[in-house]
Amino acid sequence: MAKKLQKTNAMRILDAKKIAYAVLEYPHGDTALPGEEVARLVGRPPEEVYKTLVTAGGGGHFVFILPVGAELDLKKAAKAAGVKSVAMVHVAELFGLTGYVRGGCTAVGMKKPFPAFLDESARGRARILVSGGRIGLQMELAPDDLLSACGGAYAALTL
Repeated sequence: MAKKLQKTNAMRILDAKKIAYAVLEYPHGDTALPGEEVARLVGRPPEEVYKTLVTAGGGGHFVFILPVGAELDLKKAAKAAGVKSVAMVHVAELFGLTGYVRGGCTAVGMKKPFPAFLDESARGRARILVSGGRIGLQMELAPDDLLSACGGAYAALTL
């Protein structure tokens, strides 16, 4: 008998908002895998799989969601957030700040809602994949639904 999927906080929020999503699981250890490897394991091209990065700047925290193969342009990120500059938060701070670990971080259902920005490359895509709230789990959903769930906006974010 297959084990029942244990829902994450992110999934419970999507359910409560009646947002359609699919769950894709992949084999993993206890540590995060590179995004390109996650894409391979779930059988999707890297441009459909997005990573979630958390930054600090201007006295606050911001969340940026971009393709796994792309690099965050910190100047563009700061401009989107309306602050002078942003810097990545240290991985040791991630769990305490968001409730998620590296490799399982998603913009939906963080301990505290932070302003979130989705790279404009997702605009017009039918669906993208983002972390489902723990390592080994991806959620597939429409980009506009992701933004609705986390209160985010599109922005130019990559180099």
